[in-house]
Amino acid sequence: FSRRDELEADRLGVDYMAAAGFRPREAITLWRTMAARGGGSRPEFASTHPSDQTRIAQLEQYIASRGW
Repeated sequence: FSRRDELEADRLGVDYMAAAGFRPREAITLWRTMAARGGGSRPEFASTHPSDQTRIAQLEQYIASRGW
């Protein structure tokens, strides 16, 4: 999988959250909590996953574009 696939999975996750009646913005809270706990210590270019900061920024942008 690529970083692009991971970001798409994040977007789909918040779509499912919204459809199920949950607050999509809680996904941002989750990633901020994970970042604070130091989960991703490798630089993004050396990882198959996006950095926590990239995920947070992308989710914020996506959620805002959907009006959630």
